[in-house]
Amino acid sequence: MLARLRRVPFAAQVLLALVLGVVLGLVAREIGPVADGSPNWLTSTLQTVGNTFVTLLKVLVPPLIVTAVIVSIANLKQVSNAARLAGQTLLWFGITALIAVSIGIGLGLLTEPGRNSSVDAAAQAPPPSTGSWFDFLTGLVPGNVLGLQAAAHDDGSVGLSFNVLQLIVLAVAIGVAALKVGEPAEPFLAVVRAALAIVQKVLWWVILLAPIGTLGLIGNAVATYGWESLGSLGVFAGAVYAGLALVLFVVYPVLLRAHGLSPVRWFAGAWPAIQLAFVSRSSIGTLPVTERVTEQELGVPRSYASFAVPLGATTKMDGCAAIYPALAAIFVAQFFDVDLSITDYLLIALVSVVGSAATAGVTGAVVMLTLTLSTLGLPLAGVGLLLAIDPILDMGRTAVNVAGQALVPTIVAKREGILDLERFHSGRPVEPLAPVAETGGVDADLRPANA
Repeated sequence: MLARLRRVPFAAQVLLALVLGVVLGLVAREIGPVADGSPNWLTSTLQTVGNTFVTLLKVLVPPLIVTAVIVSIANLKQVSNAARLAGQTLLWFGITALIAVSIGIGLGLLTEPGRNSSVDAAAQAPPPSTGSWFDFLTGLVPGNVLGLQAAAHDDGSVGLSFNVLQLIVLAVAIGVAALKVGEPAEPFLAVVRAALAIVQKVLWWVILLAPIGTLGLIGNAVATYGWESLGSLGVFAGAVYAGLALVLFVVYPVLLRAHGLSPVRWFAGAWPAIQLAFVSRSSIGTLPVTERVTEQELGVPRSYASFAVPLGATTKMDGCAAIYPALAAIFVAQFFDVDLSITDYLLIALVSVVGSAATAGVTGAVVMLTLTLSTLGLPLAGVGLLLAIDPILDMGRTAVNVAGQALVPTIVAKREGILDLERFHSGRPVEPLAPVAETGGVDADLRPANA
């Protein structure tokens, strides 16, 4: 049975799990909650399966970032244009964000979502968290060597999480120090390279669980949220998804074609990460998969991808930080009958292009939206009007975020002449991402998927 399953293409496994998850989610929603209002057994099972899969991915993010970035920095001694690569990456982050926010503003003016909505004004509520321009500075400074953050829960317990931006800062500092130390640091770098190989092997095992995780994630989303809440905010939700579709299926392909790259081939390579981002609603949880497809399927050198992709996971959010806050700000302004001037629209564009970095330590669409609203002087209570459908919108937003995080390194690598075009154009079927043989941190040929 297991041998037969292994012969089924991985993409087909995930697609089948997606369909089955929708069916089970509809069944769970039809069953309804139990007597005390808590989720039924099927919903709870789907939620547990999905959350466990995302947790496994997130567990691998800290060691993957630290080891991969240190190794990539150490390998920069072999790269003559490292500073140019970093500058080009940030430049294209800004260019694509500007295009995305322009689409968001245009759709907001065209559809007028705040005036074509039946949402109840009583839904106004203070946002659960807010963002500020100082968060960027505080997010850069690690509070501890592990980049851990503590947060108190309502039940009195304390939860720990990691700050990806701080992990990158720590890893870059260690990598630069190893470069400066030189020969005495080689034993340390050998250990880090070995640790990276081990983390990638464990990641390979977790990726094999993607069909099961997809089933749980999409099933729980359907069972928990459904689509009924879209009624009063249908125009707004439609505008958001129209903007996301334009960026993902029009803007990105145009940029790829302009650089002589096949959009079809790029989508084939990046799709596992985009698909997982859609169902998991977590750019950070998808980060290990995004980095692997960027290297293995799209041909971006590991020494560059291991730096650019984690950086993009914290600062490159065309869905959450560009399209969505632009449309949401226009929605709130129209709902409260506040006229926006040309200057206000320019401010929306400015906040969207640079604001994702300013909130990198506390990433999230709601945080980004509060930063936009506060910059424009709009009531923050307007955030509560949109929270009912936020999980549904977050699926599409996260997919576009992750797509952009794979797109920019591909474009920059092509522009700088370091993209492995043979690997990019190889047209390999999207199978489970095979482990890469380690050769001192330098890219090696891929082994067959079933190796």
